[in-house]
Amino acid sequence: MSAVSETKSFLSSLARNESKATSATEDMQGRFLTLLTTQLRNQDPMNPMENAEVTSQLAQMSTVDGIERLNQMFQQFVASQESSEAMQAAALVGRGVLVEGKGMILTEAGGVGGFELDYPADKVTLTIKDSAGLTVAQIDLEDIDAGSHNYVWDGTALDGEAAAPGLYSVAIEASLGGEKVGAKTLEFGLVSGVIRGPKSTDLQVGSLGIFQFNDIKQIL
Repeated sequence: MSAVSETKSFLSSLARNESKATSATEDMQGRFLTLLTTQLRNQDPMNPMENAEVTSQLAQMSTVDGIERLNQMFQQFVASQESSEAMQAAALVGRGVLVEGKGMILTEAGGVGGFELDYPADKVTLTIKDSAGLTVAQIDLEDIDAGSHNYVWDGTALDGEAAAPGLYSVAIEASLGGEKVGAKTLEFGLVSGVIRGPKSTDLQVGSLGIFQFNDIKQIL
């Protein structure tokens, strides 16, 4: 199917959806008016409907119509929000982000990582380990605010030599005045795609997996 045909088909689908929504509302109103007219036509002449009763039924019809219109407006708002979120997510394709994780890939240019603190810390220690669990490097930081932060490891090991490129793991410890502070490590990845899910717009972050928009801690 050509792009022109796909566009026409999409527009036709929208027109059908709007027509269905309008027809449903008009059909409900028509049935209500038919019922009211039938009641008025067949009422007991000796005991006719009071004006207040007629007014009450008309008010009910107006209320039902208002609720239906409100539902349509809300659905349009939700669709608009989803489209806006999808556009924002699409703009992240190719960008580097930090998500929760313990891994770090070291290249010849270095490795990028991150961490998140629940509260400010006067001491933060990042311990980098190889695949065997042996400590390769350690990064010490001081006076760090709460929130997410990024850092770069140049690949220098504890012995002063350059560590071999590859996959490493990172552990974190943080404290304030000797008291432990809640902290977690963040992993760097490139956004490679956007996935439109049934409830949210998700991001494919390279080989790290699929994450929701709110899972992105930092955009680099």
